[in-house]
Amino acid sequence: MSKQHDKGTALITGASSGIGATYAERLAQRGYDLLLVARDLQRLEALGGRLAQENGVKVEVLRADLTDRADLLALEQRLRGDAAISLLVNNAGVAMNGSLAEADLDKVEQLIQLNVVALTRLSAAAAANFGAAGRGAIINLASVVALAPEMFNAVYSASKAYVLSLTQTLHGELAKLGVQLQAVLPGVTRTEIWERSGMDATQLPPEMIMEVGEMVDASLAGFDQGELVTMPSLPDAADWQALVGARDKLGPNLSRSSAAARYK
Repeated sequence: MSKQHDKGTALITGASSGIGATYAERLAQRGYDLLLVARDLQRLEALGGRLAQENGVKVEVLRADLTDRADLLALEQRLRGDAAISLLVNNAGVAMNGSLAEADLDKVEQLIQLNVVALTRLSAAAAANFGAAGRGAIINLASVVALAPEMFNAVYSASKAYVLSLTQTLHGELAKLGVQLQAVLPGVTRTEIWERSGMDATQLPPEMIMEVGEMVDASLAGFDQGELVTMPSLPDAADWQALVGARDKLGPNLSRSSAAARYK
């Protein structure tokens, strides 16, 4: 028997496995109805059916390839027009291995389409919907490589730096309208993204790899605490605040009428 919930509907992209599926489980347990989006309809239906039965929430599944323009625009229109949606989890993403000089640029373009373009269009749709309603939240899945680009593939790292920057900017635009923003920066998490990108996570030290349930639980704890940026494995939040403080210190000197003396 379906319960009545006031939390609204959570739209989760990349929801058929890994981080997205775990967010679906946790948010259903919190009483959100779900709109689950991914390419693998069979997996989505199995997950959706189980979560609806276990949690008494409404679950809708939608097969969509967010690198396909028609699929993306259809989802964007749904997000703009559906007043029941109160939370967007932009989780869909892809990684790749190897140097940019040797990369298949068609695959690079697909990565940018999914990690950057699709996330931006859906964030814009959610911003319009939630901002007008004066409520709602957007959770964008970035990565710690946004802060350490030398550690990983150039295009993937750059795409996640974009996600972080976009989330910070949107916070400035939407917080005053009552919309919550969160950028989640996981480290290495045990999901299928590794084998799909041709990388072998078993070659990494075990102490670097977090289980997906622990990562999502930590991220939601950060969300509950109102964090704009959540790094699930960072022991001391003061370290992040120190980085923000150092950036703020640059502020007065980032744009001046004269070049610095060392350049003259």
